[in-house]
Amino acid sequence: MEAAVDLPDDALYNIAAVERDTGLSKDTLRVWERRYGFPTPVRDRHDERLYSTGQLEKLRLLRLLIDHGHRPGKIINQSNVELTQLIASRAPEQTPPPEIAALIALLTSHDTDGFRNALLQALMKQGLLRFVTETVAALNYWIGEAWLAGKIAVFDEHLYSEHVQNILRNAIIAQPGRGSAPRVLLTSLPGEKHRIGLLMVEAVLVAEGGACVALGTETPVIDIQNAAPAYQVDVVALSFSSAFTQNAALAGLTELRALLPDSIEVWGGGGALARARKAPAGALLLRSFDDMRYALERWRVEHAQR
Repeated sequence: MEAAVDLPDDALYNIAAVERDTGLSKDTLRVWERRYGFPTPVRDRHDERLYSTGQLEKLRLLRLLIDHGHRPGKIINQSNVELTQLIASRAPEQTPPPEIAALIALLTSHDTDGFRNALLQALMKQGLLRFVTETVAALNYWIGEAWLAGKIAVFDEHLYSEHVQNILRNAIIAQPGRGSAPRVLLTSLPGEKHRIGLLMVEAVLVAEGGACVALGTETPVIDIQNAAPAYQVDVVALSFSSAFTQNAALAGLTELRALLPDSIEVWGGGGALARARKAPAGALLLRSFDDMRYALERWRVEHAQR
């Protein structure tokens, strides 16, 4: 353990601030500290972790590279300069489609009303399903690319997330019918804070006629176990972003599968599972929105036959 130090409150960042700014959970930060020797926080007089600006910047770079397929163990010992060079050495820069470029231009010019109105217009034009699978999915990718290239600020990304979340929530509530079957409990495990991913899944499920019980992010396994029969769900679906390790995601699905009755299916998806070769026994991996739509159709066919 690092020795406690006497520092002014604004000299370093506490773990909650680092978690908020990087999207890396406190558990992930602690695991990396033990496993890889980075980050290397000092301790304040209350024995709380404090991170330097350089470490915060490196953690941001690591998160971005991990989101684009790099494994933390392979890159975590590189310097900030080396990580920046790794980002710069990626495939030659491409140009987003014109409609996506126009939205990003509104965001980076700080035209908040114009950006929000443009998103709402896209939603009305495309409908909820296409808006999620085409516009929001593309924006997630291209805003990530712009961030990697240093063309978009952290505060711009935060504003984007807030607007998209609000629009998706309202669109889900306004969806006619709200679906019937299957009844899907949708959440993430502790340490997984990626709300946009969950809302996108919920929107697709609702648009395809499913019924969602959305618990939000970071639900403990024991609470999921208790909630599933209480809400009489047919499926429990968990979302894992790239910031969550594949092993932890697979372990979570395995644990949950063992706790739930066979009549309740367990689905898992997201960036952490994109390269998983095999699903845990009794669970289903969904690597795309098309996979989820096929899973819905398969469930309906099987239960119609019963």
